[in-house]
Amino acid sequence: MARTGEGLTAAVRAAQITELGRPPTMGEAPDPAAETLVEVLAAPLNPIDIAVGSGRFYGGYPPLPFVPGCECVGRLRGSGELVWTHGGGLGVSRDGTMAALASAGALVVPVPTGADPAVAAALGIAGLAGWLPVAWRSPVREGETVLVLGATGTAGLVAVQGAKLLGAGRVVAAGRSEAALERAFEAGADVTVKLDAHGDLAAALREACGGEGPQLVIDPLWGEPAVAAAEAAAPGARIVNLGQSAGAAASLTSAAVRGKQLEILGYSSFAVPLDVIAEHFRRLVDHAVAGRIVIEVECVPLDGIADAWRRQEEGAGRKLVIVP
Repeated sequence: MARTGEGLTAAVRAAQITELGRPPTMGEAPDPAAETLVEVLAAPLNPIDIAVGSGRFYGGYPPLPFVPGCECVGRLRGSGELVWTHGGGLGVSRDGTMAALASAGALVVPVPTGADPAVAAALGIAGLAGWLPVAWRSPVREGETVLVLGATGTAGLVAVQGAKLLGAGRVVAAGRSEAALERAFEAGADVTVKLDAHGDLAAALREACGGEGPQLVIDPLWGEPAVAAAEAAAPGARIVNLGQSAGAAASLTSAAVRGKQLEILGYSSFAVPLDVIAEHFRRLVDHAVAGRIVIEVECVPLDGIADAWRRQEEGAGRKLVIVP
């Protein structure tokens, strides 16, 4: 039980951040006080969780101690409906979802019939980060060549499959892990490029894209890979940036941007309208149920949160999903 100044109150099993920069520990958190409660079945670990828990997230963090986790799939208490919930400060400004019971976020979306809860959860923040850039922010055009940087993570792997599904003629997957690039190839990439294996990365990317360069670049990396992609890009190409895993700054040349009339587009999940997120979450999970989108998920018991947290910090290589 958790104790408050007015006596005892109900509590739930939960992971808790008690000190910034350290993995969560298992404990009990007060039973969430909210009209809509979700009995958690699957709560993915995302880079944003690590950023919030370390104090590095630009949006701050909840008062310590707090329950991490910005999303989950679970059953609505009362109706039993299977839903995905996200937003409204979950895991960012208030207790999150890595617990047996969580408050609902601003978005509560019914999960399509037949979906595995862990897979559906993994296709939330991470899956949409790969899907929305190719399906909504800068939709793939029929037959064009798409370069996906960082294709070895969940978002990148979804972007590879999504681009192919939406009509790309050629999809090039680029990343550092040979094993993960092999997975991207098996998932539909036409060509793979190992980012740290080429002296002239721009030339290697251009060649992999058929010699003319990519017409659409999906970039969760920024830094030097983004510079090389801009140099390799075809005239009129669009570059959608959704992260900075390789560096917060990129020295793009004016000649590349002006001379090729490049379009550089930013993407942030926090800037996407909630109705768009809801619509595309359902579409993406439907594709997964039908076998058109495949990702690798590893379920980890809530008691294993500390080890899973460390693995996420180091780069787990697969999507870790906490299951209470």
